[in-house]
Amino acid sequence: MESTVVRPFVTSDLEGAAAALVAVHASDGYPVEGVADPEGWIQSANVLAAWVGELQGRIVGHVSVMRPQGEESAAMWMEQSGDDEKHVAVLARLFVVTEARKHALGQQLMQAALAWAREHDIRLVLDVLTKDAAAIRLYQRLGWTKIGEASHSFGDNQRADAICFVAPEA
Repeated sequence: MESTVVRPFVTSDLEGAAAALVAVHASDGYPVEGVADPEGWIQSANVLAAWVGELQGRIVGHVSVMRPQGEESAAMWMEQSGDDEKHVAVLARLFVVTEARKHALGQQLMQAALAWAREHDIRLVLDVLTKDAAAIRLYQRLGWTKIGEASHSFGDNQRADAICFVAPEA
């Protein structure tokens, strides 16, 4: 059995995480932005915590918990729940290379982020493009609840439909 590990992101992981991001973009078209500067996109100043997934010692996945930066899901959840920005964060930058998906690393990465959020009394939200059907199925299978729909803006005035989710309660 191939060995998988999910652990906190450290700066020395940046090159491997960026390479994994570029590979995921090539196979899936995710993300729709950030690929021109994958290291900058991964290591945003808005990251509160992040993890990587390894397979046989190679970084093959990543996830971040980030401060809200105007995401529709954060605004929707704060309006629906009454939570403030101190208690809401965004699950973001989740990706796993194709050959590592059979190891449930996406789920393991999400579980690490959820555990961190619960320890910090934070509710996670996310926006996912409707084109990313496998990701939507994963969120639903893990108990995330749809809270609305939005339009994601990126690039030169491009837009794509998105679904907003909130994490299950602790």
